[in-house]
Amino acid sequence: MTNLSPAMRERYLADVAATASPAKLLLMLFDRLVMDLVRGEEALAAGNRSGANTHLLHAQDIVTELHVSLNLDAWDGAAGLAALYTFVETELVNANVRGDVTKVSAIRGLMEPLRDTWREAAMAAAAAEG
Repeated sequence: MTNLSPAMRERYLADVAATASPAKLLLMLFDRLVMDLVRGEEALAAGNRSGANTHLLHAQDIVTELHVSLNLDAWDGAAGLAALYTFVETELVNANVRGDVTKVSAIRGLMEPLRDTWREAAMAAAAAEG
């Protein structure tokens, strides 16, 4: 895939997203969220506020998408997860405004275990289907 033109790469990614299961889409969002947080941390540590801003804004967009797509009636823990998303959205804004690499690292520390939990649940669901 490294030799694809940008247009071909975009098409490939769109096709992957369009054909992915809901569990896979959720994992894709979490993987990208963590990647944006890592890149935002790295940019802040290097003094690159502009680069950090780009990654942290994208992370904010992902958390917002996770939040608004959360079905609060689906399970008992949904309200707690919604509260976590609200907290993370606020912390991301504050971290971006202040250029606070420590805050970004703390957010990543919250999101990575959540991503790992969703990955385990998706794998268990796939194993049960297959």
